Amino acid sequence: MTSTRIKVARASIALSVVVLAIKYAAYVVSGSSALLSDAIETILNVVAAIGTLWAMSVAALPADDNHPYGHGKAEYLSAVLEGVLVVLTAIGILVIAVHDWRHPEPIRAPFSGVALNALAGLVNLVWGRILITVGRKQSSQALQAAGEHVVSDVWATVALVIGVSLIPLLKWDRLDAVLSGLVALNVMRAGFSMMKHSLSGLMDEAPSPEQMEAVKAVISSSATGALEAHDLRIRKVGALSFVEFHLVVPSALTVHDAHEICDQIEAAIRSELGRASIHIHVEPEDKAKHSGVLVLS
Repeated sequence: MTSTRIKVARASIALSVVVLAIKYAAYVVSGSSALLSDAIETILNVVAAIGTLWAMSVAALPADDNHPYGHGKAEYLSAVLEGVLVVLTAIGILVIAVHDWRHPEPIRAPFSGVALNALAGLVNLVWGRILITVGRKQSSQALQAAGEHVVSDVWATVALVIGVSLIPLLKWDRLDAVLSGLVALNVMRAGFSMMKHSLSGLMDEAPSPEQMEAVKAVISSSATGALEAHDLRIRKVGALSFVEFHLVVPSALTVHDAHEICDQIEAAIRSELGRASIHIHVEPEDKAKHSGVLVLS
């Protein structure tokens, strides 16, 4: 699993450099500030791809004395930093847009630039979908964030292809600056979205209600011999889920039998969630809450 993540992260750097070269060529050919803005944003993609590789490498490190729960949160940190860089880049693009609005210049070869930019957009679309798919399968927040960022570029590229093509038809040079401004706003939106999603992981946000109910159902069906489970808590760090809850068993149950029940539950939870660190606090029957808890059959 880890080797797949690392390979995809390395490939992302190479693809980002290729896309950057194509977009910069589009700017050189056309002289369009909107296409320059798109190329500047792609520089960030290269930097972000390098950051993602770093996050993958750190997250793959095993738990140690200083990090007993592993290094998985490096992926969330990488995604947050990428979001910050995206927002800062958007501000820079806005500055360019304001300058070009005040000092508009005609575009030299809009259609040649548009053709190159469309090619770059196609590469981004394919690669972005691959990153998102692999990120979901591998439970990698960093790869998903990178993929969402790349796909957001595609929509900007579509807008630019249409907009830059209209400039010679409308004979309005300031449209180039307007398009730059729209690129900046789209980039800024993507940056804030990435930060919001990644900060949720850093803050140990609970999983969706649907997943909580699924885990409760798994516990209920696999805890034969127990009486009740309550205070269920789940958090996720990269591909690893942390699950903890209290399990009420008959007071006369032996330690060995209680341990067997816990083993059954842990195996069932891992079948549902994949990799998981599970902590079950066993309690006697007088600790049952009987209200707002998962009652076992």
